[in-house]
Amino acid sequence: MARVEMVMPKMGESIMEGTILSWLKKEGDSIEQDESVLEVATDKVDKEVPATHGGILEKILAKEGEVIQVGAPIAIINTNGSSDAPATASASSSSDAAPAAQPAAPAAPAAQAPAAEKPAGDRFYSPLVLNIARQEGIGMQELEDLPGTGKEGRVTKKDILAYVENRSTQPQQAAPQAAIPSPQPGPAAQPQAAAAPKVSVSIGANDEIIEMDRMRRMIAERMVDSKRIAPHVTSFVEADVTNIVMWRNRMKNEFKRREGGNLTFTPIFIEAVVRAIKDYPMINVSVDGTNIIKRKDINIGMAVALPSGNLIVPVIHNADQLNLTGISNKVNDLAKRARENKLKPDELSGGTYTISNVGSFGNVMGTPIIMQPQVGILALGAIQKKPAVIETEFGDVIAIRHKMFLSHSYDHRVVDGSLGGMFVRRVADYLERFDMSRSI
Repeated sequence: MARVEMVMPKMGESIMEGTILSWLKKEGDSIEQDESVLEVATDKVDKEVPATHGGILEKILAKEGEVIQVGAPIAIINTNGSSDAPATASASSSSDAAPAAQPAAPAAPAAQAPAAEKPAGDRFYSPLVLNIARQEGIGMQELEDLPGTGKEGRVTKKDILAYVENRSTQPQQAAPQAAIPSPQPGPAAQPQAAAAPKVSVSIGANDEIIEMDRMRRMIAERMVDSKRIAPHVTSFVEADVTNIVMWRNRMKNEFKRREGGNLTFTPIFIEAVVRAIKDYPMINVSVDGTNIIKRKDINIGMAVALPSGNLIVPVIHNADQLNLTGISNKVNDLAKRARENKLKPDELSGGTYTISNVGSFGNVMGTPIIMQPQVGILALGAIQKKPAVIETEFGDVIAIRHKMFLSHSYDHRVVDGSLGGMFVRRVADYLERFDMSRSI
């Protein structure tokens, strides 16, 4: 075939659309198969997309800033320089990409599909735009009147978010419009708090205005949403980790020679968290309306600081099935690729509980914000030498011990103080009872 369509690849199990950040090639450029031709942003990660075929990039179908569904065509590649053959769809660069004719999202019930996708005319709305409209109570007629900056006047995520921000300062309409139907039946969505009014900020002559990058805006939105959704409570426990410090100092050189990476404290903490989750499985849950989803898999997210100053949370899936060496290698690999922006979207999704090592910044404790839809997150403080009273067979003595604070923030809708407090205490117990004779 002379001309083939390049489609938006599926970049993760839960990723149904992506935003075109930039084209690395322009129309008329010669491209090789698997050569990066554009950069796409999802709600998980930014990623370069390789060409599915070699040839000439004949036509770009998706503009920068446009939100494109998985499986939708984004470019036409001329594989032999001839333009007399009709364009035909091809497989995407990912082996599990959805065909162009397939819907990118789960199908809606037959009665709802026309209203959700083409309610009043031929104007197309992405699932992301429709979802934002539902959450913000924007009726379909209101959405139809909203000017769009995307291709053929399409409303983009940026358009609707800007409209929502301006709309929050306007008086409410006297009569509500018809709501946009949900794509599928199910439990009622989480109630949304009214948008907070925009705060007026004065700017002085010596002030510098720095626009948030895309990742920082995403972090800000998620943190605000989490505080709106979940009532946060934090419990603190101080743990004596002297045995762990001494054991690691003895084993780190051997681990380095054998595995080629560093033996850090993080995998030891993750192992203790996994064991505590097995003891208290109701920490490993999510909330869906009035339902509690109890997770079978134990997938531990770990916050990683990027060179840009932003944070990203890669996930160790099925951490309970790994031994300490396996967790250590996984931690090192994910942290390295996170800083190099080489993580796959699936490695940033599916977490059921998260840890954040605030001790790496010299902080002794913190009150972390929960990663939705999880219900708990543990902040690990700095390890410090402290005088402590030690009980011996000859009486109490004062000794220098290595201690750290564990700060457990949890969703008080489903995790009461007793469960939240007992869980973090159990993590500390496993750390304090660490077996110094174990091998790795």
